[in-house]
Amino acid sequence: MSEVTGGVEMEEETGGTVKKFMFVNRKAPYGTIYALEALEVVLISAAFDQDVSLVFLDDGVYQLKKGQHTKAVDMKNFSPTYRALEGYDIDKLYVEKESLEQRGLTPDDLVVDVQVLSADEISKLMAEQDVVLSF
Repeated sequence: MSEVTGGVEMEEETGGTVKKFMFVNRKAPYGTIYALEALEVVLISAAFDQDVSLVFLDDGVYQLKKGQHTKAVDMKNFSPTYRALEGYDIDKLYVEKESLEQRGLTPDDLVVDVQVLSADEISKLMAEQDVVLSF
């Protein structure tokens, strides 16, 4: 039996096929719904026992930045949710090296441990996925 979630068909655990899903986060965390929606889809995918990885590039690296203060934009700070991903067996978090550097950030500035990869390495990783969704 399968269920369609966000336009992507996912097989149930019983006899289903595990697919490699990569979620690419390119947008800043606030000002649009992209970042929060991406996080929700990631959690849904993990609930279906899929092989999930997340990539943060461009302004998407700001989604992981420590010390976010969101009161001025009247939005809930959802960055602590990234620390809960491990509980969903989501431990493949990648950040593009060039995006971090261009924004003056280092892995120490982020709320979770990530693997920093070059743009070329991320491109190769994307080619290995069954499904790549960009937000």
